[in-house]
Amino acid sequence: MTRGKAGDPDHGVELLWQAREREPRPGLSLGRIVRAAIELADAEGLAGLSMRKVADRLGFTTMSLYRHVPGRDQLVDLMVDEVLSEHPDVSATPATTEGWRERLEDCARQAWRIRGRHPWLAEVRGTRHLPGPNGVAHYDYMLSTLVGTSLRPAEVIAVVGLVARFVDTEALHMVEIQREERRSGVSEEEWWGARDELYGRLDRYPTLSHLWAAGGWDAPEDPFEFGLRRLLDGIEALIQQRDESRDETCEECGRPLEPATSGRPRVYCSRACQQRAYRKRKSG
Repeated sequence: MTRGKAGDPDHGVELLWQAREREPRPGLSLGRIVRAAIELADAEGLAGLSMRKVADRLGFTTMSLYRHVPGRDQLVDLMVDEVLSEHPDVSATPATTEGWRERLEDCARQAWRIRGRHPWLAEVRGTRHLPGPNGVAHYDYMLSTLVGTSLRPAEVIAVVGLVARFVDTEALHMVEIQREERRSGVSEEEWWGARDELYGRLDRYPTLSHLWAAGGWDAPEDPFEFGLRRLLDGIEALIQQRDESRDETCEECGRPLEPATSGRPRVYCSRACQQRAYRKRKSG
């Protein structure tokens, strides 16, 4: 049984990276467990997911599941990687320097659509969820959309993390709205529309009153669309700033750089300077 390995991250990596390499077999299998768990979470949210419910859905005992996956946390990691296979870009070739904004925007929209199909994805919180092959492939593709721009390597990583967190934050907000609507039976618009007792007290606040009178709430911006555009605008402004102030000298020795013929911009004038810089970073 694998239940005793529930706290072993290395075993979690083994499960994630070997699950799709196994031949399908009749009866209970890891693939069937993961698919049943996704269906359950799609219907009931992550809070409704348990090993017992998955087992009942499949017609097996709970202990049977533990022979394939050590616990709920590992099952959630497997579920996440499975639904991330719905990204069409996971097997795409690395991007070129042309059209970084369009490709990054497409990644964000794909992620938004997947979270629409699987809202529970936004409920997977915490910083120590292990990635599987589909998750890593998607992350690698997102990074590739910005390679070749004037962003520094650390900035490429930071930008991709920022976009991913924006999508998750907006998706989690939608999950919370849907949860309240299911619980109360009242839509978000109806609930706020009935708050006359509150609105009658707001006329003493001049900015709120001015924006209300100006129709600021009559046709609100779509939060995802507005946020994504502004986020990409900021990234574009940073890239333009980097382009305008790019240092055309070697970061290691200060000698002038030969212009790059293609691909990412040059940082070092020679392989020797690149290796010296690497050794300094490693020793520091």
